[in-house]
Amino acid sequence: MQLVVARIGRAHGIRGEVTVEVRTDEPELRLGPGAVLATDPASRGPLTIASGRVHSGRLLLRFEGVDDRNAAEALRNTLLIADIDPDELPDGEDEYYDHQLIDLDVVLADGTEVGRITEISHLPSQDLFIVERPDGSEVMIPFVEEIVTAIDLAEQKAVIDPPPGLIDDRAEIASTRDDQA
Repeated sequence: MQLVVARIGRAHGIRGEVTVEVRTDEPELRLGPGAVLATDPASRGPLTIASGRVHSGRLLLRFEGVDDRNAAEALRNTLLIADIDPDELPDGEDEYYDHQLIDLDVVLADGTEVGRITEISHLPSQDLFIVERPDGSEVMIPFVEEIVTAIDLAEQKAVIDPPPGLIDDRAEIASTRDDQA
């Protein structure tokens, strides 16, 4: 299985370093010296990380064979892709890789079907499940312990306990308000 772990940004300095937008929770594992990463576009060929360092809060990488600013600038906007064993699990007990969560069925505690996870959106404050409902509409579910009560990879499902209004249809909410009036 392949996973996008970073996007190359601007060249930094004159010796071939580039800034990197990290897209993995484990940069020390995926973006360390010696790591060989596939690229998108693939025409850039696999890149081997020669060295890395943090400068002013940004990760800087240098790749083998990329020795000057021009060569580094030519890599701009290239995606770096790591090969990952699909059975590999993160170190943390309640941590998951995106590929483990994509396509899980989302259900309420009573088994009522909500939909299927189609995407994970990583925001600064929290992650969101993008869930496609059976009718084709989408709903966003915050991936927080209070709402996502269980992840069962063996059963391929995520159990949620949403607050009122999170997954309810607008028509249902409106009819509830009308009934209360």
